[in-house]
Amino acid sequence: MKRRIASWENGHSVPDEFYGPLLCEALGMTAAELGLNHITGQDATLLDTSYPSSPEVAIGNIDRLWRADLNGYEPLIQAEPSEPAWNEASLRWLVAPEPSFPAAQPANGPRVGLADVQVIKSTGDMFAQLDDRFGGDHARHSVIQYLSRDVAPLLAGQYTERVGRALFSTVAEATLLAGWMSYDACHHGLAQRYFLQALRLAQDANDRRFAGSILSAMSHQATFLGHFTHAATLARGALMGISGVATPTLRAQFHAMEARALARTGDARACELALAQAAKALEGVNSDDEPEWITYFDQAELAAESAHCFRDVKSARQAVAHAENAMSGSHVRSDFFVTMVLADAHLHAGEPEEACRVALDALDLGEQLKSARCVAYLGEFRQHLGRFGDVAAVRDFHEQAREHRLWSATDVRLSTR
Repeated sequence: MKRRIASWENGHSVPDEFYGPLLCEALGMTAAELGLNHITGQDATLLDTSYPSSPEVAIGNIDRLWRADLNGYEPLIQAEPSEPAWNEASLRWLVAPEPSFPAAQPANGPRVGLADVQVIKSTGDMFAQLDDRFGGDHARHSVIQYLSRDVAPLLAGQYTERVGRALFSTVAEATLLAGWMSYDACHHGLAQRYFLQALRLAQDANDRRFAGSILSAMSHQATFLGHFTHAATLARGALMGISGVATPTLRAQFHAMEARALARTGDARACELALAQAAKALEGVNSDDEPEWITYFDQAELAAESAHCFRDVKSARQAVAHAENAMSGSHVRSDFFVTMVLADAHLHAGEPEEACRVALDALDLGEQLKSARCVAYLGEFRQHLGRFGDVAAVRDFHEQAREHRLWSATDVRLSTR
């Protein structure tokens, strides 16, 4: 038996149909949460995308999601997002009654104080920095491990309502990060499920501003996946939901997400109107009134969003102008994205030599990034580059680009289409 356990722990085998159920019973976990795909079919509770009906449901859901993710439950990790879930979540949040609070707490749970909440906050900030610098696939597993093993017991602990609200808000922030990292790794159904649980926790924390930011993240993902109408609706829902507590930066960011979605529909006029509203909102920023987690959204970030928009509505010159003003120098992945947008804009302007030069800059910038979204940007550029045929600049670019890991990953991406 010891030999079998050692084999399981070292990843050389998996528990068979006899020992698997015994492990589940001993650990109090489902086969899905333990990653035992061969023993069970899809766990309905893990794959559910309905909006949690209470804080207790959200806490239970998120605990099971973290464990199943940590143990590599493939039906969850490879799940597709649900379109109806976006509509349900935004509507349920917009019309939600007063925030709820767990009706009962376990007598034997750990006591939780504000110091514990601050530890979660500080740890989440550290992981966010790693995500920004190295991409979502770099430390995603470590984030989930921390949440499952250190944070889940606190959610099931004992705390006052004041501490509980702070705990929910902070865990919502950490779970949103897990969602962003999963999205960056292109585990889209999993990311959506994290966003949904985070939204419910933010609702019960009575943190309208942060809940709106979660809808904005959903909008960003929906645009990336091609669901542009849903994306615009989510951004508008975020704006509507924070109307009583809005800050200039939040309004600007949400208008920018609406613009991103509208640009993809080809509605240039509506897109430019949303961008103008974003720019106007950002003029009124007072940093003292802004939540700490939104202060990253500044003029450079708005320029980056504008560059995406003008590229998508085929205004190449405007895209180039905004992209050149968008480099922050402090956000590696964001700078990679906007550099690729600049390269793509040069292609649309009929300048393949400059496009290739800029794309090589992006590849150098992204050498340490582990991000499926970065590969997607490169794949799109590669397809657009194909229109220019076998010209010298393109040949030289391919020769140099193949030395970069991210570019090599586009071979795999294009071959699986």
